Amino acid sequence: MSDKRFGTVFHKAALKPAVLEIPYRLKDDSIEREFKLRIKRLGDGPVALLFLDLTRQKNLETVRRDFVANVSHELRSPLTSLAGFIETMLDGEVPDEAMRRRFLKIMDEEAQRMSRLIDDLLSLSRVEVDEHIVPDDQVKLIDVISMVRDSLIGRASQRGMSITVSDRRVDQKRVPVMLGSFDEITEVFVNIVENAIKYGFENTEIEISIVEVSSNHLQIDVTNYGEGIEERHLSRLTERFYRVDKARSRQIGGTGLGLAIVKHIVSRHRGTMSITSKLNHVTKFSIKLPLIHR
Repeated sequence: MSDKRFGTVFHKAALKPAVLEIPYRLKDDSIEREFKLRIKRLGDGPVALLFLDLTRQKNLETVRRDFVANVSHELRSPLTSLAGFIETMLDGEVPDEAMRRRFLKIMDEEAQRMSRLIDDLLSLSRVEVDEHIVPDDQVKLIDVISMVRDSLIGRASQRGMSITVSDRRVDQKRVPVMLGSFDEITEVFVNIVENAIKYGFENTEIEISIVEVSSNHLQIDVTNYGEGIEERHLSRLTERFYRVDKARSRQIGGTGLGLAIVKHIVSRHRGTMSITSKLNHVTKFSIKLPLIHR
């Protein structure tokens, strides 16, 4: 312990036989750790020294503060917009029916934006609370993928896009089954494929590939062709409210919580997720999930 502060601390402990609590920060491998240091002299003899590591507690407090600030910001924007339009209409400053309908349309869009945010906040809260509990329903992953494709193929076609499923398993007669929640696993792939539709180029293909990477694990890759994502953003995509392009994300209805929800669901199912991307080319989301033997 080379910090000069310790000399002063020990001196105080020797002079005053009481418990001293001193905050102490240490930078280790670029990670700042925070401790509470308790020192007490034991009679005329040795000095007792106790380190309490507060790093996790402080980090959680920071996450909570940032989360509240982000939620407040995300709700304030549509609320301000709604309040402005309502005030204008109440003051009778809307000259014609066409403008009134345009205002109402914008107000409806802002209300839907808040509704999506609240829905995603509830989903995120639910999966975070249950993350340590492994679901125990038997889920057929091929059924999940088929349902996701069928439910989103219409939306993809509106942008001239197609969704194809490629089963690359050696034994395609074997039914891959995992322990999990059908609804949550469906939410994972709906979210990822919806992102592929939103951010992919028009008139391109979204490919869902199914690969059995081992007898115990299945990997599902969702690949789309679009603008891509710079490498510096990839590691932060699953952070709450992190957006590569904030204006565009809000314009197409993103809340900034979708991939955070995906991360927690995958973690709850003891799986892993990886993201790779090349600018103006391919972006691939890979989800690896554990299987059970039947």
